[in-house]
Amino acid sequence: MTLVRLIRADVCKVGAGTFVEHDGLELAVFLLPDDTVHVIDNSCPHASGNLSGGEMNDGIVSCPWHFWEFDLTTGICVDSPQACVGRYEAEIRDGWVMADLNRRDG
Repeated sequence: MTLVRLIRADVCKVGAGTFVEHDGLELAVFLLPDDTVHVIDNSCPHASGNLSGGEMNDGIVSCPWHFWEFDLTTGICVDSPQACVGRYEAEIRDGWVMADLNRRDG
C-alpha cells in the first residue's frame, strides 16, 4: 500500500465533507468524531453531484443534488447496491490524511 498526503487532518471538518484535489483526482474526505477518516470520489454516479458538500450522518453521505446515499465504509449506494462511488483506504498519520490512491474500491 502506497499512501499519499492529501490534506492536514486539522483542516478537515469533523462530521462533514472536505473537497480535495490530488493530481487531477477530485476527492471527498470525511473525518468522523472518532478520528476515523474516509476518502471517496467526489462525484455522485447519478448526476455528478459534489459529495463533499453532502450531509453525513452515521457514516452515510447524502448527495446534495438528488439525495442518493452512500455508505462511506463500502462506497455502495444505500438504496441501490448496483450504484457505488470509488473509495480509497485512508488513515491519519502524523496529522495528515493519507490515502492509497493506487487502489480504488467500488
